[in-house]
Amino acid sequence: MGRYYSLNEYLKQQFDEKVYKLALDIGCTCPNRDGTLDTRGCIFCHNGSSHFAEKGMDIDIQIERAKERVKSKTNTNKFIAYFQSFTNTYGDIEYLESVFTTAINRDDIVALSIGTRPDCIGEDILDILENLNKIKPVWIELGFQSSKPETVEYIRRGYENSVYEKAVRELKKRNINVVTHIIIGLPGETETDILNTIDFVVKSGTDGVKLQLLHILKDTDLYEDYKKGVFNPLIMDEYINILFSCIERIPENIVIHRITGDAPKKYLVEPLWSADKKKVLNTINKEMEKRNIIQGKCTE
Repeated sequence: MGRYYSLNEYLKQQFDEKVYKLALDIGCTCPNRDGTLDTRGCIFCHNGSSHFAEKGMDIDIQIERAKERVKSKTNTNKFIAYFQSFTNTYGDIEYLESVFTTAINRDDIVALSIGTRPDCIGEDILDILENLNKIKPVWIELGFQSSKPETVEYIRRGYENSVYEKAVRELKKRNINVVTHIIIGLPGETETDILNTIDFVVKSGTDGVKLQLLHILKDTDLYEDYKKGVFNPLIMDEYINILFSCIERIPENIVIHRITGDAPKKYLVEPLWSADKKKVLNTINKEMEKRNIIQGKCTE
């Protein structure tokens, strides 16, 4: 019998009830886009793919509008402020501190989840995050994707694995929760490569992982390689088999925050099967039952 430490289970333990994430956009860019490292972004990244938030709007207004959007899905009164789009520790430090502080001090916000890059976590932002974490929990979501050097170069990630390891160490010193993003299905990667990435982030000390299916989106360099026949996207059975190999590899104390992920349908080219999220999740849950994996069905 295997165990799956789901995000739902973790949230119930931490907050005693269901909690919902609100996607927010504070107008940050990325060193892979503004010319610091590159101007093209990562090879799979689409400029409009973080599509739920309203860029640059006052944070209180964003939160209220985001709550309205999810009202039909949940009756919860507790929310996580999820700073999702691009690199949310990359920008004017006073502005970032002000936005994060406004969000965390709201009664309806129980935690912050901040998406960023490991190479954008300096001492100044670490001090801010440490202080915020004393008010309410702060999670830092690090875009890592793969530990394979050839893949890192191909996707134009822009930093070495050692930078990720250092960022995790510094965050953990301050008792800040770390969630690591991993993409399944990157061109040229075998199941062994993906499991090596799992082993790498587990050894690094991450508290959680997001397992994300590779989506091929229009108007990305990845799409251009796909059109040239450089690689083939995973079919659903392939993805699910690799996914369960990852789940079986992840220790029981590490929270699995995601097992597939969404892509905006207006940009999605492949895999088209991933657009039917209900079918994907039902298939995964059936496979969980077949493999006798317990603790929390998949919901995202």
